[in-house]
Amino acid sequence: MTYTTLIDIATLRVHLNDPDWVVVDCRFKLMDTEAGRCAYRNEHIPGARYAHLDEDLSGPITPLTGRHPLPDPVRLAHQYGAWGIGENTQVVVYDDLGGMLAAARLWWLLRWLGHETVAVLDGGLPAWQRAELPLTADLPVVRPAAFNGQPDHRLWLTTEQVMALSPKEAVLVDARAATRYRGLAEPIDPVAGHIPGSINLPTEGNLTPNGCFLPGDVLRARFTAALTGRAPAAAVHSCGSGVTACHNLLAMETAGLSGSRLYAGSWSEWISDPSRSIATG
Repeated sequence: MTYTTLIDIATLRVHLNDPDWVVVDCRFKLMDTEAGRCAYRNEHIPGARYAHLDEDLSGPITPLTGRHPLPDPVRLAHQYGAWGIGENTQVVVYDDLGGMLAAARLWWLLRWLGHETVAVLDGGLPAWQRAELPLTADLPVVRPAAFNGQPDHRLWLTTEQVMALSPKEAVLVDARAATRYRGLAEPIDPVAGHIPGSINLPTEGNLTPNGCFLPGDVLRARFTAALTGRAPAAAVHSCGSGVTACHNLLAMETAGLSGSRLYAGSWSEWISDPSRSIATG
């Protein structure tokens, strides 16, 4: 059996020593970019590698990009191989935010290069800790693998493609908190507001109070209502920099609503050109 969206802690516990499974710790804090790596060195799920959002899961920032551009696919494929991810590897990714940050990003990036057998640990590290499952500070012994995936550029949109979207055919879904979407507060980017015509579905709405994903039928109702009769492929997911948007994409896949796409540059790339319109409220 393979896992392509979510996996529970009990299943991962059984497979911790499976040579065909790779676990990746994706903990990261935007305001303290070394906090995740420090936490990993202190303790992590046994066997887990560490993925740094800025260094491993993003490309170089330029004046025309957002805060987390897509990484170079050749470099990314090399990194996957260095982590021991091969063609038949089941990958499990986790963070400590219910998958809302780098775990969902890595889930999407693996799929982008054609690796479907990747799942986010439901509830993340907090669920593992609540169950008093083993943790370690020992670094894993990794056997490198050959990763030969190729990027599927149909899975994401450029800013120009987003600007050309027809409201009748597509819906741009903004995953940021409502206060940021409305332009009432902007703690990260230099301009507040949202892309005109987008709707707001904050990622927190995908989770229960304990940080696990809502049941599939509840998620399905949430996104079906937002689609207003459109097919799942009409959804294009945005956020601040193309990271938390992946959480909404994962939620749709979990709900059986496949085919939505990512606006990789998202708000931080949109506002890099002051001539582009913004909306508030």
